[in-house]
Amino acid sequence: MAPTILIIGATGNTGRSVTETLPSLLQSTNALPEHHRVIALTRSSASPVAQQLAKIPGIELIEKNWVDITSGWLREHQVVRAFIASHNEPNQFAEESAFYVAALNAGVQYVVRIATTAANALLSSPEFAALQWTSLQPNIFSQYYLSSAAEWINQYRHRKLEEYGGSSSVEPLKLLASGDAPVAIVDSSDVGVFAAHLLSQRDPAVHNKASYVLNGPEDITDRQIVDMVEQRIGARVEGEQVSFQDVSLVDSLLHEHNHGANHASKSVILSLKYALETAWEGKCSASTTSQKVLEIAPPRRTPAEVLETLLKDSKIGV
Repeated sequence: MAPTILIIGATGNTGRSVTETLPSLLQSTNALPEHHRVIALTRSSASPVAQQLAKIPGIELIEKNWVDITSGWLREHQVVRAFIASHNEPNQFAEESAFYVAALNAGVQYVVRIATTAANALLSSPEFAALQWTSLQPNIFSQYYLSSAAEWINQYRHRKLEEYGGSSSVEPLKLLASGDAPVAIVDSSDVGVFAAHLLSQRDPAVHNKASYVLNGPEDITDRQIVDMVEQRIGARVEGEQVSFQDVSLVDSLLHEHNHGANHASKSVILSLKYALETAWEGKCSASTTSQKVLEIAPPRRTPAEVLETLLKDSKIGV
């Protein structure tokens, strides 16, 4: 059996583009000295995305929950490299740490992870010296940042123009953006492409223990988002129709926490309200992208391109 590169969360935002990019990258670059299998892990092989990924030459799709992975399973499949984009629920640190322990014991050589916790403190300990790793720190994902704008355009296009005679008849355009602070939102697929390049490196030692910041190719402000909306509806969006720095989504999550089946910690949910403060302070511009990212596989998808994709995927692009 050939050595294996494991992609955890293959159907997720970043994992999907890792899965789509890695096989062709391995074939075209011939960077690795021997043939490597690529296993794409999913919790449901019957999902449309999983079935689509299974058709990619060089991909072996396996249905398994990654939190159940053991050292024995990793050894059985001869996993030598892995990509992981963990969930962000309260038990993330424990489950992600358990995977790293299993990877270390199984002799996995290199892990590329999306950094959402301080798990690299564990990986930096002397006991994990044999496991090379790289943390990717993406800026705010474009899909998340622009989803409310796409939804608002959708609502506008499905109403009669006469219903928009006054701002009171229109639900506010709720944006996470604040003021004129430039934010280089990044397409999740661009993050996956960069991860695939790291996984295909002949010798990842140069990236060991590195943390790379990934931003999109250009900055965008709140006014520019409104401009994009206006261009697509062919009308002005008045100031009173826009709610900036809007984190009402968090309140929706709290409602679900109190009345639904969401078992996430209330304090964890509330912490999301503070997650955007660095962006609002102008600390997430394109200038903060790590140089290695620009050298290897710089993000290319602009906010306008992502918005068009969101509209197309929602079948509201006309």
